[in-house]
Order: sequence, then structure tokens, then C-alpha cells
Amino acid sequence: MENSTEIVFLLPGLNATKSNKHAYFVVALLAYIFTILVNLALIVTIVLHRVLHEPMFIFLCNLCANGIFGVSTFYPKILVDFLSDVNVTPYKACLAQMFVIYSYAFCEMTTLAVMAYDRYIAICKPLNYHSIITPRRVANLLILTWLSSICESVVVVALIARLPLCGFKIDKLYCTGWAVVKLSCVDTTINNIYGSVLMFIHVSEALVILFSYVNIVKASLRSQEERNKFMQTCLPHLISLGNFAFAGVFDIMYARYGSSTRLLGLSHFMSLEYLVVPPLLNPLMYGLKLKQIRQRIFRHLRKERPQRPHSHLINKVFFPSWRDRRMKMNIL
Repeated sequence: MENSTEIVFLLPGLNATKSNKHAYFVVALLAYIFTILVNLALIVTIVLHRVLHEPMFIFLCNLCANGIFGVSTFYPKILVDFLSDVNVTPYKACLAQMFVIYSYAFCEMTTLAVMAYDRYIAICKPLNYHSIITPRRVANLLILTWLSSICESVVVVALIARLPLCGFKIDKLYCTGWAVVKLSCVDTTINNIYGSVLMFIHVSEALVILFSYVNIVKASLRSQEERNKFMQTCLPHLISLGNFAFAGVFDIMYARYGSSTRLLGLSHFMSLEYLVVPPLLNPLMYGLKLKQIRQRIFRHLRKERPQRPHSHLINKVFFPSWRDRRMKMNIL
């Protein structure tokens, strides 16, 4: 296995699904299509309506775009695996899958931190909101989110690609960095150090989120209006964050320190959960919870045109209905 470009990894994680592989294929395909559609629906709704061109909705749009980016790499490969007798992944394809999955995960966490910061300023410092969260700052935060996520992922893949490997079996449903690092024949201290650096960066983001929401909760106790704002804009964010963070932390901890085969099935489930559930859950939660988005989606579904201000009054004065004209004639 000296020539790493010819390595093909064996992924036996889907062996238990072979007896019902066509049923699993159909379920996964429907989930993939539905996830793409609900995220696109939310993005299109936000893009088409100028009233939604606010920082909160722009960050939400970015969250949905990242969800499409993540599932579009994961689902096609697993759909092919469901219909294959042997689940294998070429070395370069494994590295590419790792890059996209890590970029998705890092971007998701950073976007959630940015959204928490945005809500903190909106609720705790409402008078200064538009002077702090300016269009230029929003653009800088979006660029920083994607650029930092891509750079972090490039370094992860580059450090793994340099390792000579002594194995080819990965006990996962897809390629992950730590699963490949454990197959290395040499010392992996540099990889471990960089992994610790990444953990420090994203734990710091989690602390930013925690700080933001501690202050948001304090501010929300002051009035009913603030509590309503918290329930509408912050509760979906907390659910999304809790779901993503719990599944991601469990998968990382089990990959590094877990050894019990009894928890292997749970590990597979958690590794799928933080890739599959957030992109599906986020647009549904925000689309149904946020009144501004919900009204515009339902308006499109009913094919109703937004009524212009005072149009009802104008029509009544200049274009009276038949009943109004008849009443006027009777009076005369």
C-alpha cells in the first residue's frame, strides 16, 4: 500500500442494510430530494422578497446553502452504496468527501455562532443594531465563515494525505479524518495537535453562543415583547444548535476514545444524524416559526399577489363595486 493513489477503502458500515437495500435506497432518495427542495424554497423566498433582506434572514440563507452543500456530497455516495454489493471508496474520493464534510461542519458551527451574535445585538442592544450589524459587516462575516471553514478543511486533508497507510478498512458509513489517521503507519502527533487547535477554535465559538444566549435570556425576562421575540427567532436556533452539537460531539468522542462494539450502531446513527438532520430540520423550523417567512411561503402556495398599500381604499373610491353603485342610485 505504498502508492496511496491506488488505495481503495472498504466501508462495511452498510452491510446490515443489504437485505432491504432497495427500501433504504428509496427512503434516502426521498429524504435527499425533500431536503434540497425545502432549503431551496427558503433561499428563494428570502432572495425574492426585499423585506427579508435583513441580516438574520441572510445568515439563515447561508445556513440553508451550507446544508445543500453538505448533503449533495453525502447522499449521492450513500445512494450508490445502497445498490452496490461491496461498499468501497477510492483514496482521492475519500479525501474529497472528507473535505466537503469538514467544510460543511465547520461552516455550520461558525454560522450558528454568527447568528447567535446577531440575535444578541438585536435583543440586547437594539438601538445600536444597525450601526453594528452593517451590510459591510454582514458581508465580511459571510466571507469569513466560508473562508475559514475551507482553509481549516484544506489543512485537515493535507495533513492526512501525507500519511502512509497500513490498512484499508474504515468502520464508518463515510470517510472521516480520524478513521483514516488511525490506519497510518507513522506518528500522527501533528494531526493530533491540529485537531486540538480546531477543537479550541470551535469550542470558543460555542462559548460565544453560550455568552450570547445567557444575555438574551436575561433580556427576554424584561418584557412580554422580548419573550415573544426570543421564542420566534432564538428558539429554532437553539434547537438547531443543540441537535448539531450533541451529535457532532458524540461522533468525535466515540471516534477518538470509543472502543465498545455495542455502541457502534449508535455511533453510525450519530454520524448520520449531524449530517442529515440539520439540513432538513433548519428550513422547516425557521420557515414555520418565523412569521415573515411563513406568510410569504403560504402566499406563494395560494398564488396570492401582495396587495399594495391603500389599494383597497383606492378601488373603493375610484372603482366602486356593482353593489355600491346600486345603493348610490337608490339613494338618489
